[in-house]
Amino acid sequence: MKLTTKKKVLRSPRLDTVKMVEEFIKEHDGEFKKRKLWESLPKKMMYQTFCTVFDYLAEKRWISIDAEGKIGWIYYPESARKWLARKDLRWKPR
Repeated sequence: MKLTTKKKVLRSPRLDTVKMVEEFIKEHDGEFKKRKLWESLPKKMMYQTFCTVFDYLAEKRWISIDAEGKIGWIYYPESARKWLARKDLRWKPR
């Protein structure tokens, strides 16, 4: 799935709008494609605003798009810190 092209943003999304989209994606991880995700949000918003939030989350690498086009949440910093702290998983040069 191709990310939307960079366009001039008429209005920037508010923080509560970004948080709402983040929480919805976390709760429905891997269930929706982009258009259906937008249609299923708890509050309605303009598609341009949704695309701005979507592109932001994708650029930050907090969401991913699988081969079927479904959106998943992949940003779990606590889990990453836990796995990185394990010495048995560290790479050792030969």
